[in-house]
Amino acid sequence: MINIPLSDVRIFLCTTPVHMHSSFDSLMGLAQTVFDQDPLSGHLFLFFNHDRSRVKILFWDQDGFCIWYKRLEAGTFQFPAATREEQGIEMDYVQLSQIL
Repeated sequence: MINIPLSDVRIFLCTTPVHMHSSFDSLMGLAQTVFDQDPLSGHLFLFFNHDRSRVKILFWDQDGFCIWYKRLEAGTFQFPAATREEQGIEMDYVQLSQIL
């Protein structure tokens, strides 16, 4: 169980495509470098593949990391626009709900 109130959970989306074979360590490293955030924070870190048909969400669950993984059978995930310079953006719960 996450020890952080849901109202305090921040959501970060990596706009740079990620290889879906990336595991915990790789995604933790991206959370640190792209967002300058501590992966142990309890926040959500979203990573998409090149064609946006798959997403992995990394989060810390008090005693270990979890990855939630979803593959679309048709269509693509649509997410907020970012500038080309941005490797990642912060979003809110409403935006996350719209994506998923």
